[in-house]
Amino acid sequence: MNEVRLDNGPMITGGKVVSDVTRDVSRGMEGRPTMLWWVGLGVSGTLLLIGLVAVTYQMAVGIGTWGLNRTVGWGFDITNFVFWIGIGHAGTLISAILFLLRQRWRTSVNRAAEAMTLIAVMCAGIFPLIHMGRPWLAFWVAPYPNFRGPLWVNFRSPLLWDVVAISTYFTISAVFWYVGLLPDLATLRDRAAPGSTRRRILGWLSLGWNGSYRTWHRYEVVYLLLAGLATPLVISVHTIVSMDFATSVIPGWHTTIFPPYFVAGAIFSGMAMVLTLMLIARTTMRLQDYITLRHIDVMCKLVIATSGMVGLAYATEYFIAFYSGNPFERFVFINRALGPLGWGFGIMVACNVLIPQLLWFARVRRTVLAVFLISIAVNIGMWFERFVIIVSSLERSFLPSSWTTYMPTLIEFATLAGSFGLFFTLFLLFCRFVPVIAMAEVKTVLGSASQRTASHAQPGIPQVGLES
Repeated sequence: MNEVRLDNGPMITGGKVVSDVTRDVSRGMEGRPTMLWWVGLGVSGTLLLIGLVAVTYQMAVGIGTWGLNRTVGWGFDITNFVFWIGIGHAGTLISAILFLLRQRWRTSVNRAAEAMTLIAVMCAGIFPLIHMGRPWLAFWVAPYPNFRGPLWVNFRSPLLWDVVAISTYFTISAVFWYVGLLPDLATLRDRAAPGSTRRRILGWLSLGWNGSYRTWHRYEVVYLLLAGLATPLVISVHTIVSMDFATSVIPGWHTTIFPPYFVAGAIFSGMAMVLTLMLIARTTMRLQDYITLRHIDVMCKLVIATSGMVGLAYATEYFIAFYSGNPFERFVFINRALGPLGWGFGIMVACNVLIPQLLWFARVRRTVLAVFLISIAVNIGMWFERFVIIVSSLERSFLPSSWTTYMPTLIEFATLAGSFGLFFTLFLLFCRFVPVIAMAEVKTVLGSASQRTASHAQPGIPQVGLES
């Protein structure tokens, strides 16, 4: 059996050739969905329906349906917003940064990671819109010429920075994702029946792709330029999100560590969600030969690295708080660990720092069920991280007379569940109607492998070849 290999493990198993890649990936879109796909769609669709009811109700009644009070002005809404924005970071990391670094293992997972980015940003956008109180006036935050006289947006507001950064991030990510789809859309077009509606739609979407040298050359140039444009966004977007907190004067937020801390945490949670989704797609779409233990192993190592960064950030926060001698800072971090939300702090540390250490063991990294459970634990921990940072600092402000307790309502829980329903519903539909694996990129890996085997590989070039 032939296997396409890197130095330390197989990338593609099953002795695949170019025609096998097209057939196996297209099978999930042209055949009937599996029973697991239908079950997943049913569960996610139910959660989405619950969320739609909750959002409709709170838009009609107002955000008084939330558990916010005069002291805690942010709760589940901003927690969920930051969580979903963080989830979207791994897509651009895998697609753009690893592409520029010529990491070939990304070819089997980048398409789904890019889709995850777009879906997560859409989920994130729900919460600031609702929090505005009048979401039907959301277009007011756009700085366009208008007839409202001197009423303009406040460009010094971090929340407006979010609007600019996230809309830019979504636009570049969507263009990057679509351009990468063009070769695969043309492949699906050529497989469709002549004269069929499916063929006409795919022909329109593939923008007249003909597979010529000129087409490929221009495609590769555009893809490289978009990767270069998208790479700074991985750093800038969550840096700006962190400034929602860092530019305030609230103890526990007013700190310069937040930008790198939030970026590392975003990549950490995003990589965990990529693992979760790819393991689900691997099973439901029968893609074990393309999403191999090698891919899982490499992504687990990225999770370990970013977990270490997040753990270092936790320790740095406590060290600086006590080293500074500021009584307010000291109190905030003592309260965070031992106060009313101490249980949430314990979940955060356990899921984000302790549990990922299991991935140091190769046997754990190669046990699919164990990796799946660890990835879910990481996402739970990262949600609690945002919740603890936001609520614990607000519940105990400068004046003890204003201390209060934040209690989320059923509407907030339903909205959170609905955002997960939207996320998984869109991802399952993506798996059904769009190639979940970048066929063209996987084929280039197969092609380069056979060429390098024939030429015995030049010195200094990583060995990638076909082995019997």
